[in-house]
Amino acid sequence: MNPTTESLIDSLCHKPHISVLFVCLGNICRSPAAEGMMQSVTDECGDSARWTIDSAGTGNYHIGELPDARMRAHARRRGLELTHRCRQVTEDDFDRFDIIIAMDRSNEQNLRRLAPTVEAERKIVAMSEFFDGIASRYDYVPDPYYEGAEGFELVLDLLATATRNLHSALTR
Repeated sequence: MNPTTESLIDSLCHKPHISVLFVCLGNICRSPAAEGMMQSVTDECGDSARWTIDSAGTGNYHIGELPDARMRAHARRRGLELTHRCRQVTEDDFDRFDIIIAMDRSNEQNLRRLAPTVEAERKIVAMSEFFDGIASRYDYVPDPYYEGAEGFELVLDLLATATRNLHSALTR
């Protein structure tokens, strides 16, 4: 983890309530899957009441839609129901959320452009900061939209690792 992320995590881990926003481009594959995975982790750990978990996209392509049917099918096989309705990131999200997690460099850069203040920009973290083991071979969460089943499974594997590590970092 880079020093900026470490500092943010340190400031959040003792808060009684933590709000996290996961962000990808269209909010139909990666970010709603991360939202679902994180909700599953907090449910499993018995501390979901301490968390507000949401997802959004930097693009406005799919507003109001359910996540991609392929991602929902792959997630369902892992016991996750992705019922989120796609939405676009807003400036208000920088006030509403403690940490904003980008799935890749492009969306991280888009978020940095949207951040209304330097303090808001400090809330932006790359999801890859929470990778370890085999996942650490990746420096972003790849977009599975134009891939086959393997792409969706890879994304879910990466997110399973990252959300557990994120939860551990924020509840130490």
